[in-house]
Amino acid sequence: MNILFVCTGNTCRSPMAEAILKDRNLENINVRSAGIYATDGGEMSLNGQKVLKKENISFTHESAALKESLVDWADLVLTMTASHKQAIIYAFPQAISKVYMYKEFVTPENMQDVSDPYGGNLRTYEHTFLELHTLTDGLVKKLQGD
Repeated sequence: MNILFVCTGNTCRSPMAEAILKDRNLENINVRSAGIYATDGGEMSLNGQKVLKKENISFTHESAALKESLVDWADLVLTMTASHKQAIIYAFPQAISKVYMYKEFVTPENMQDVSDPYGGNLRTYEHTFLELHTLTDGLVKKLQGD
C-alpha cells in the first residue's frame, strides 16, 4: 500500500507524519509526503527535525510539490486539513475515493484539522508531533484490521 501525507508546504506536518509512520517499519507500506504549495528540495522545519531527533525517529526529507504522479502513486492520500482535501479533489477529481483528512480516516467522527505548528516554538511542534503520533497509532491499527 502506498500512503501519501499532504500538508501546505511539506516542511512540518506531512514530513513528520511520514517519518512517524516509516518508523513503524510496516511490511508492504510505502510512505511519502508532499505539499500543495511546496517547492521541491526544501528542508524540514528546524523544530520538526528537533522533535523527531528527540523521539529517536530517523528521517531524510526534501520537500516535494504535490503533482499528479504522486497522487496516482498513492493508494491512500491523507491530508492535514479540510482545505487540503478539497484542493486535491478539485485539482485531481479522479482521486476523490482515496483522499481523506488524516483525522477523518482514523476516527470518522472527528472532522478537525491537524494543528499547524508552522512558525511556532518547539513546544508547539511537540504538541503537533503527539497529535500525529496518536493518529498514526490509530492508522496502524486500522491498516492491520484491529
